[in-house]
Amino acid sequence: MQYRTLGRSGLKVSAIAMGTFSFGGKGDFAMVANQGVAEARRLVDTCIDGGINLFDTANMYSLGRSEEILGEVLEGKRDEVLICSKARMKIGDGINDEGASRYHIIRECERSLKRLRTDRIDLYLMHEWDGLTPLEETLAAFETLQAQGKIRYAGCSNYAGWQLMKALGIAERDRLPRFAAQQIHYTLEAREAEYELLPIAVDQGVGIMIWSPLAAGLLSGAFTRDTFPQDSRQAAGWSEPPIRDQERLWAIVDVLNEIAEERSLTAAQVSLAWTLSRPGIATLVTGGLTPEQFQQNIAAASVELSAAELERLNQVSRPPYLYPYWHQHNFAADRFSPADWALHDSYRDLGKI
Repeated sequence: MQYRTLGRSGLKVSAIAMGTFSFGGKGDFAMVANQGVAEARRLVDTCIDGGINLFDTANMYSLGRSEEILGEVLEGKRDEVLICSKARMKIGDGINDEGASRYHIIRECERSLKRLRTDRIDLYLMHEWDGLTPLEETLAAFETLQAQGKIRYAGCSNYAGWQLMKALGIAERDRLPRFAAQQIHYTLEAREAEYELLPIAVDQGVGIMIWSPLAAGLLSGAFTRDTFPQDSRQAAGWSEPPIRDQERLWAIVDVLNEIAEERSLTAAQVSLAWTLSRPGIATLVTGGLTPEQFQQNIAAASVELSAAELERLNQVSRPPYLYPYWHQHNFAADRFSPADWALHDSYRDLGKI
């Protein structure tokens, strides 16, 4: 296993993390899987044996059942691993059962600690933006939780670029906890994060965690233009992440399958290896239904794609060159920083636009 430093912190995390989105199977999460304690234990043990040290969950996954199962199977192993959990999403019918208020954050952290059977959460994330709660209040709540020893590091998930930079600026101004990580969706099919979130990560030292790095299995090689596996979440009605250009998706899958065949790898391993090659990436939060799937994911951490293979994947998946980036490409490229190149490197072959 490869280990990477989480942003500007001193924390080392495995390049492949385990997502527990499929534990519990309550409500809509049953579309993904319904893994109970015995099955979860087998998968967690496989991941620990493979060198994974980071396990990702959230208070809203199966309405807390995911945390309960993870806490149970990690008993006796808690000090060997890191736990990431999240809060913010709606978890009840009460008026304060969602959001990033001090009330909600502290209450949900304490509930998560009980479900996880632990005294601390190593990385605690705001699961989503809350435009109604001042960031000062949210970050001050994190400060309280850190002072109480209930969380070690704070982070965010699914923030826009300006929202992340605002949080970092307020943290510096008011000497409040600084986000060590952001968990985002970023794949060969969904490269929008390159416009702002990857450059911010490189420039500001915010470690990137990727959720659903195989686009809910669409980049695994198990899907074709014509069929979906009957046991897939898409067949069950799961619609996330949205695919806005089906033909582009299948063109990407074609190249993944070609490289996989040439290298005696799986398409999933090629896709994960591409994502791990991108700037600012600390870890990929992967899911799986079997020990074999996790073993294959773990093996992807040691796959190194050639420059030619990376270029083939870039050419088939490169997002549109939006303004002001094409203008910067034309007139500012000689003064780009490493953060700028996190986006612009994919367009080096283009002449003046």
